[in-house]
Amino acid sequence: MSLVLVVEDEAAIAELISINLRHAGYDVTIAATADQAQAAVDAVLPDLVLLDWMLPGQSGLALAKQWRSQPRTRELPIIMLTARSGEADKIGGLDAGADDYLTKPFSTKELLARMRAVLRRKAPEALDTAVEIGGLRLDPSTRRVTKPVGGTLREVKVGPTEFRLLHFFMTHPERVHSRAQLLDRVWGDHVFIEERTVDVHVKRLREALAPVDSAHLIETVRGAGYRFTQPVGSVAA
Repeated sequence: MSLVLVVEDEAAIAELISINLRHAGYDVTIAATADQAQAAVDAVLPDLVLLDWMLPGQSGLALAKQWRSQPRTRELPIIMLTARSGEADKIGGLDAGADDYLTKPFSTKELLARMRAVLRRKAPEALDTAVEIGGLRLDPSTRRVTKPVGGTLREVKVGPTEFRLLHFFMTHPERVHSRAQLLDRVWGDHVFIEERTVDVHVKRLREALAPVDSAHLIETVRGAGYRFTQPVGSVAA
């Protein structure tokens, strides 16, 4: 389930967008100011941002430029939402780093179509990008998982399903994922298997990570599912 950050200072508009996105299957976080948006991004990197141009204090345009200048948020998918429909405004938004530009008022169908298009364009880049959390490094291009232990780089041996599961966890840290969500995102929604199968693979993954002292990164959230924790001070590559 993709996490979408809606940055919109008009509460009624933000709530309407949020309701429609949740109905479409997205997780949603709302921010009313640039400061709130930055705090939300600092806490958990979203999969996509819907960013209003006009915000109190710092503008959405300035915020987009700021995110594009920082390594952690450089590739963050951004769709600019604005009532400014002039060609110069659109060019300004795209030049600031927005991946797309949507003029108010817009239909929910168009918004969802634009979001799917941006997420599709960004997905191939994320698939081959190495990610590192807490010293644990996963490289999709080489299919290797490694971690330095006692000055020696140790390779973690995991099966193909555990590799996909770990990749999903590491690219979505600090979020709680239900077994159904993990089945959908890791196994695919056309695979009809028991939800408890997830438990088996999580157990295998923890066993594989134990020799490099990383099994604890996968937390069981009672009654909800699993969460991959990001240790304080660690940054995902």
